[in-house]
Amino acid sequence: MLPDEPARAGAEGGRPLPGCYRHPERETGISCVRCGRPICPECMVSASVGFQCPECVQDGHRDVRRARTRFGGLPVADGALATKTLIGLNLLVFVLTEYVRPEWWDTLALQSLAPPSWYTTYGVAAGPDEWYRLVTAMFVHSGVVHLVMNMVSLWVLGPQLERVLGWVRFLGLYLVSGLMGGALSYLVSGGHLNSVGASGAIFGLLGATGVLFRVTRTPLGPLLALLVFNVVITFSVKAIDWRAHLGGLVAGVVTGVGLMYAPQSRRGLVQGLTVAGVLAAAVLIVALETARLNG
Repeated sequence: MLPDEPARAGAEGGRPLPGCYRHPERETGISCVRCGRPICPECMVSASVGFQCPECVQDGHRDVRRARTRFGGLPVADGALATKTLIGLNLLVFVLTEYVRPEWWDTLALQSLAPPSWYTTYGVAAGPDEWYRLVTAMFVHSGVVHLVMNMVSLWVLGPQLERVLGWVRFLGLYLVSGLMGGALSYLVSGGHLNSVGASGAIFGLLGATGVLFRVTRTPLGPLLALLVFNVVITFSVKAIDWRAHLGGLVAGVVTGVGLMYAPQSRRGLVQGLTVAGVLAAAVLIVALETARLNG
């Protein structure tokens, strides 16, 4: 039966048909199976049984719960999109600071000088206007080898965490780990600091991966071997900033616990407070050290 057949039958029977609730001038014999309002052929939407009006279809879509990752994130078609974006940003900044604008290296690096190492405060020690370096330094590298090692590590660790956390939570984990790594570096040697690289953030991913393995009961042996190897390299090579690695690792473990062990009933709140808490701790460390250096 065609949608307009009931209208013709009603008209022939002499009974007036109701008008479509969206187009009152159009008579119709079809009603929405959910709300009962009359709908014309232009407005009706096919359902499993009968037809529905556009508003009921929209309400039905709102009632459908969106799919979530294991720890509450929104899945996307490319489960490694944020990881790829971070790698792309690191490559872009490297090209800019190495070949296009080498003078930007000193502007973006995590640098801090204060008396008696320097005649006046400089960099992060100069105050909040320079604290942006804690973020920008995460994308600056001191050479091709440094860049390649960090980006390979990011590609190995990133996609797995991103798929289970969702890209928003993954970025939160990455950024607060890098910030805490920079904050610890500043706390330990705030008066004479020059540090760059994504290592703090990547050590945060390493710590969070350990938490993930614990939650999923994955054997920790290979991960512990990788961690021990990195710790040995960290303390064996003089140029490596062990403080950033340690700060990032601790932040990654703490943030990972908050993201992955949060109770489902209050998951969003607990996860948000965890990330905010680690961020606040990093800011507090930087503020206290800046006050000490300028006191």
